[in-house]
Amino acid sequence: MLLKSFRLEIVNNHCIPGAMSVNGIARLDQDVGCVIPYLNTALGGSQYVKDPPAVTFKTEGRLISVQPDRITVNAVKDREQALKIVEWIRREINETWDNRDEIRPSYKSPKKPVVIEILKYLPKTNCRECREPTCLVFALRLAEGAKSMDACPYLEGESKTALETYLSEFIFDD
Repeated sequence: MLLKSFRLEIVNNHCIPGAMSVNGIARLDQDVGCVIPYLNTALGGSQYVKDPPAVTFKTEGRLISVQPDRITVNAVKDREQALKIVEWIRREINETWDNRDEIRPSYKSPKKPVVIEILKYLPKTNCRECREPTCLVFALRLAEGAKSMDACPYLEGESKTALETYLSEFIFDD
């Protein structure tokens, strides 16, 4: 078992007055830097930093970051929810470490779609039928994985096929 214990702190989000959530920071009693590239592969990190090693995951609208000495979780409602998420990540860290011989470590972040490339395929009508103010904003939301191409009623034919092909190269978070 690589990660045995941690101390959980709950931090108010001072930079956003009136925020309805808090952040959890688990200070780790063991260094987990060696598992981070394996965790990046096993859980599909959305961002990876090589030195010092760190991986960030996006899940259920929140960011979870693992660094050698801490785990941070944003946008949790309370200590109980933060503890539940940190315990889950701890299990994942230990399971990944136990199975590291079967996992190819990844030292890279996944490729992200380029907004301007997406915009090339859109009709550029700024019609707002997708519920976004402009096609550029819609392209940004597509790149983030927050919108589906189906939200644009004027995207069809070769443009739609080409955009589907382009976006199929990327992994989008849930």
